[in-house]
Amino acid sequence: MKFAVIGGTGLIGSQVVAQLNAAGHEAVPHALSTGVDVISGQGLDDAVAGADVVVNLTNSPTFDEASPAFFRTSMENLLAAAKKGGVRHFVILSIVGVDQVPELDYYRAKVLQEDILKAGPIPYSIVRATQFMEFIDAVMSWTADGDTVRLPATPIQPIASKDVARAVAEVAAGAPLQGVHNIAGPEIFALDELGRITLAHHADGRTVVTDPAAGMFGTVKGDVLTDEDAHLAPTRYADWLS
Repeated sequence: MKFAVIGGTGLIGSQVVAQLNAAGHEAVPHALSTGVDVISGQGLDDAVAGADVVVNLTNSPTFDEASPAFFRTSMENLLAAAKKGGVRHFVILSIVGVDQVPELDYYRAKVLQEDILKAGPIPYSIVRATQFMEFIDAVMSWTADGDTVRLPATPIQPIASKDVARAVAEVAAGAPLQGVHNIAGPEIFALDELGRITLAHHADGRTVVTDPAAGMFGTVKGDVLTDEDAHLAPTRYADWLS
């Protein structure tokens, strides 16, 4: 099959392209750097023309109140181009528990993206993943101050990006789900404890201070970002670190 992978040069997209091509498909990466702009619509028609499947892995440049506008415009442009191009399956990547955290602008924006896809003209699949292992350092940087890093004890279930990419590629190559496929890492950690494990591995002398209100994840209540019933990926955090 032929795949148009929008956002195909990023962390997940580049791995999805590689996996699909290794499986014998034709997967073409598209991004701003290749002349495809999901906001202006430039290059979209040509990017999706002749594709059996569109995989949209683009992301909002911000996590704030501007993110809903990005997802609305990009999805409307992509769906219009996909319909015109005869695309038969449209796949997006979302977040486990995304509809359970309405306090966060970015999570509301991702729910909007899902809703636009569900209401659109193309058969679809939504892959929801837990937090990427690759993002833990960034999460700590948001609330780092001198020798301390403030983190809440929010439960998370980190997953390696390679496992996310594998799941997205498998779903994209299959029949449209007309629903959601949840994937998660094999272990659940409190975020503050995960920060301590990460700093210890890197011989980083900073101290993690548990702060229930710290950072974006301080807004999250309960264990909504975890899912023990999801398809569990194989990579453990300690193995990923090493």
